[in-house]
Amino acid sequence: MHPTEIIELMFVGGIIVSILIVALFQKGRWRKAGWLVALVVLVAYCIFYVTRPFWIDAQIDKKVQLLRPYLEEHYPDEEWTISTVPHRQDGYKHRNPYYIGVVFESEPDVTYDYWVESKDNIYQISFLTNKMLEELEHVE
Repeated sequence: MHPTEIIELMFVGGIIVSILIVALFQKGRWRKAGWLVALVVLVAYCIFYVTRPFWIDAQIDKKVQLLRPYLEEHYPDEEWTISTVPHRQDGYKHRNPYYIGVVFESEPDVTYDYWVESKDNIYQISFLTNKMLEELEHVE
């Protein structure tokens, strides 16, 4: 389990325990309402925890679809490979899943990371290589 998941669980657990403690000091219908609120918070977090990876995948797919026309416009004579962070696999949770990596065929040993906000806001945010900055062909 990744540290951010542990922090999320502690936070939600603290909220649920707080609601239950307050409910214990209530009487009758208010106590039942407190238990119900705690149950609703628990179910809502479980739904959020289960659906979040699918939501991230959908957002990444949208961003990749926006990046393709951008690359075709800026590099019309180039071939490239687009890769994304496999955020569901162990060992990649520390990386931002919204970074989209592009490897150009003319520069196979350089990975350029792009950040896509919208159709008009696409930025090259970093690159990974052993080359000198002057040797890179696709730096924006």
